[in-house]
Amino acid sequence: MVAHILIVEDESALSTLLAYNLEKEGFTVRIAEDGERAIEALAEEPPDLVLLDWMLPHVSGIEICRRIRRDPATHDLPVIMLTARGEEADRIRGLETGADDYVTKPFSPAELIARVRALLRRARPAIGAEELTAGDIVMDLAAHRVRIAGADVELGPTEFKLLRHFLEHPGRVYSRDQILDAVWGRDINVEDRTVDVHIGRLRKSLRAATGRDPIRTVRGAGYSLEV
Repeated sequence: MVAHILIVEDESALSTLLAYNLEKEGFTVRIAEDGERAIEALAEEPPDLVLLDWMLPHVSGIEICRRIRRDPATHDLPVIMLTARGEEADRIRGLETGADDYVTKPFSPAELIARVRALLRRARPAIGAEELTAGDIVMDLAAHRVRIAGADVELGPTEFKLLRHFLEHPGRVYSRDQILDAVWGRDINVEDRTVDVHIGRLRKSLRAATGRDPIRTVRGAGYSLEV
C-alpha cells in the first residue's frame, strides 16, 4: 500500500522540502498552505497521515486537530504536529488535543520520515503487509494471487489494483474520483465511466469464483467492499 500524506504547512520552503523527501521514500503527498485548505483536503480525500503545523493562517493546527478527532470519518487519523514551540507545556497541549506525535522545528527530514513510518505501522497495519485479508478474501501481494473461501480468483491487473484498494479500506465508501486517484493516479486522464467498467469486470470475476458479489454500490456516493 502506498501511504498518502497530507502536509499542512504555510512555509512553502519547508513543505516543498518535506514533499520531496516523502515522495523520494515512495509516499504520495498533498500540500495545504493554510487551515481552511487543510479542512477542504481532509473532506475531499482523507489521507493516511497528517503532518500538521501548529501556527497556521485562518484556522490553527490545534483547531484542525480537534476537528479531526471530533469527526467519526477521521477520528483515528494519525497526526504528527510540527511546531517551533518546544516548551513542555506546549508539547503537552498538542498531545492532549489529539496529536499522536510532536516534532519541534528545526528537525531532520530523515528523523521525521522514521516517525511517519513508525506511526503508520501502528495505525495502518496494511502498509508494508505482504497479505491482505477481509472476511474470507485473501490477497497475496507477493504472489499476485487472490483466493476467496479457498477458491482462486483470476483478475486482470487493474481489477487486482481495485480489489487491493478495497481490501485496504473494507467497508469504506469511495467515489469514482477517489478510486481514479487511488488506482489510476492523479496525473492520468481517465474518464469516470472507466471505474464502472472495471468494477463490473471485478464483480464478474468474483461471482464466477464464489457465486457472490461483495462490492456494494452506494447510490450517489460510490462503491465499497462489504465482507
